[in-house]
Amino acid sequence: MSSEPESWSIKHFSQGNPAGPGQDSVPALLRRIADSIEQRSGIEVQDVVLRNEVNADGDWWSATVYFHEPSV
Repeated sequence: MSSEPESWSIKHFSQGNPAGPGQDSVPALLRRIADSIEQRSGIEVQDVVLRNEVNADGDWWSATVYFHEPSV
């Protein structure tokens, strides 16, 4: 039996709200992320990282989802 840990490649996608009115809506961003995850059936989410950038229009939220696709 091998003593090396199991490994796999991790994938990711990033998503944000459109710039302008509503760019500061965390609930809208989370709904977008949930929809994107549901469209990728079978993935296993490992982590979700939220971040905020401030621009001329105020707060602008985005997120990166890290996931892997289990082998069939």
